Amino acid sequence: MTASSDSAPTPPTPSERKPLYVQVVTQPHLPGCCAVNISETGIGLIATPSGRAQGPREGEDLEMAFTLPDSRTRIHVRGTVRWRHDPAERDEAGVTALGVSFHAFEGSDGVALKRYLLDHQLYVAVVFAEEAELKSLRTALDNHVRLRFVQAPEDVDTLLGRGDVSALLICGRDEARAVALVERLAMRRAEADPSGAGPASDLSPRIVYCAPAMPSRLVELFNQGKIFRALSPPLDPVALRQAVLQASRELGLRTEQRRAALELERNLLRERAREAPRPTTAVDVGEEPGFRSAAMRRVLELVRVAAPHRVAVLLQGETGTGKEVLARVIHRLSGRSSQPLVVQDCGTLTETLLESELFGHVKGAFTGAVADHPGLFVLADGGTIFLDEIENTTPALQSKLLRVLESGDVRPVGGTQVRRVDVRIIAASNRDLAEEVQSGRFRSDLFYRLNSFIVDLPPLRERPEDVLDLARYFLDHFNRTLRRTAAGLADDAAQALLWAKWPGNVRELRNCMERAVLLSGEDGWVRACHLPPALAGNAETMRRQQVRVSGAGSLRERLEQMEKEIIRDALEQHGGVVRRAAAALEMDPVTLGRRVRRHGLLAKDS
Repeated sequence: MTASSDSAPTPPTPSERKPLYVQVVTQPHLPGCCAVNISETGIGLIATPSGRAQGPREGEDLEMAFTLPDSRTRIHVRGTVRWRHDPAERDEAGVTALGVSFHAFEGSDGVALKRYLLDHQLYVAVVFAEEAELKSLRTALDNHVRLRFVQAPEDVDTLLGRGDVSALLICGRDEARAVALVERLAMRRAEADPSGAGPASDLSPRIVYCAPAMPSRLVELFNQGKIFRALSPPLDPVALRQAVLQASRELGLRTEQRRAALELERNLLRERAREAPRPTTAVDVGEEPGFRSAAMRRVLELVRVAAPHRVAVLLQGETGTGKEVLARVIHRLSGRSSQPLVVQDCGTLTETLLESELFGHVKGAFTGAVADHPGLFVLADGGTIFLDEIENTTPALQSKLLRVLESGDVRPVGGTQVRRVDVRIIAASNRDLAEEVQSGRFRSDLFYRLNSFIVDLPPLRERPEDVLDLARYFLDHFNRTLRRTAAGLADDAAQALLWAKWPGNVRELRNCMERAVLLSGEDGWVRACHLPPALAGNAETMRRQQVRVSGAGSLRERLEQMEKEIIRDALEQHGGVVRRAAAALEMDPVTLGRRVRRHGLLAKDS
C-alpha cells in the first residue's frame, strides 16, 4: 500500500450476480419495477411502463429503494442506467428491462448489501413434507441451502413472494395434492407470462418433485416444463442434494442468460441505428453546493491532486464541516470509484467492538460471535475506507491500523490466518493530530503515515459565500424528502443565516433548514421566525447593532435611535428591572426611567 499511482487500476473482477426477485421503488417512477438479479456493483430490473418513453433512459440517473429478503434491510442507492431494452411496439405484453450500475449508496447501505451477498445462501421451499421425511431432508440439505417448510398451498404463494426462493421441493404421499400444486403453479406462471418465454417463466423457482406419481405422468409434467427433476421415494440423500443444487443454480444461470441476451439485443439495435455513444462528462465537483467559496475551491484543488493516487489522506476540521462529504468526493474522483466506499465512525464503539468491526472476527472469538465476520477492511477490498474521528482510537488499535497501511495485512479477532487487502485509507479528525501526538494520545508512527497529505477544511463561518448556497440546497432537499412546498428564503432569514456564527458548521445549518421547512406554511417563505430562537435572536441583535452604526437620518435622530436600542438591550438582559439596568449602564435609575418612558419601552418599575 505505497503511494504509487492509482489512476489506472486493474479492472475489478465482475461481481457474482445473485437471483433476487423483489419490488423496487424508483425515482423517476417505473411502474411494476422488480429486481431480477443483483451484485455489489449493479442490479437488473424489469418493469411494465405504460409508455415506451416512460422512466430513465440510458445514461440517466435514478434512485432506487428495495428490501433485502430475510434480513428486512432497506437499501437506498443511486445508479446510472447502463443499458435499457424496450419491447417491440406490437408486443403489448412485453416488459422493459434495464441494467443499472450503482454509484452512490445512502449511509452504510453499500456495506449492508455486500454483507448480505456474502452471507447469502440459496433458499429452498419444502411443501407437504411429512414427519418421517424431515430428518432425511435436513441431513441431505442443511449444510448447503436454507430450508423453509410449509404445508398449506396458500403458504407457498407467500413463501415464493419473498423473492429469493430458488427451488421448490414437493414431498408427501398424496399424489393428487402434489400434482394439483404443480398444475396450479404452472397456471400462475402462464397467467403472468402467456408466452412462456418471458421474465415470469425465467424467475420461477424450479420444482423438484419428490411425491409419488405414475411414470407416464412424471414424463408428461417434465416435457411440459412444469417440473425440473423427479425423485422417487424413499429419497436418496446424494441424489436429492444434487437435484436441489442443480435446480437452484439453473435458475441463476437462466436469469443471467436472459439478462445477457437482453443487453446483447439492445446493443445490436443501438449499433444498427448507429446511435452516437453517450458522452461521459465528469462531475464538476466545484459546482456542487458548499464548494463555491474561494476557501473550498483551494481545498478542491488539493483533493484533485490527491484523489487519483493511493496516498493516504488526512482530513482535519471542526465537527460538521463536511469531512465525510469530502471523503466521498475523493473516492468518486479516484480510480476506485466503482469499488466500495466503507465509512466507520471510530468514536461510536468501544475498542473491542471497533477492532471486530474493522478487522472482522472468527466464530467463537468472544461472547456473541456466533458466526465469522469478514470486517470492513475485507468488505472494502479494492476500494476506500473512511475512518472518521480517528483520534478516538486506542494505541493498540492504532498499531493494527499502521500494519494495514504498511502491508495491507488484516487478521480477524481470534483468527490465525492473515488476509491481504488493497484498501485506500482516508482518515478524519476534528482535533489537531500533531498536538495529539505531542500529548502522547496518538501514535507518532501512524500520524506520520497519515499526514503525507493533509487537507484542512475551513469552518462555515470562514466561508460565508457557501452559507446561502447550502441553505437553498437543503431547502430543496427537505421539500422533496418531507413533501413540503417552501417557496424559498425570505430576506430576513437569509440575513439571519449570514450573521450566524455556526459552531456546528454545515451539520447545524442542515438541521436549521430542516426545522424551518417543517415550520413554513404551504407555499410559504422560510423566514427568520422559522429558524431556531437562538439564531433569530442573534440576528435581531446584529440588526440593532447595524441600525446604530448605519441608521438613516440626522445625527440627533441616529443618536436617539442608538440610545433606545442600548436601553432596550439592557432591560432585556435584566428582566425589565430599571434599577438593575441602570446599575449596568452606570446611570441614575430615575433618569433611566424617564428615558424608558420617553422611548416608549415597557419595563417593570423598581
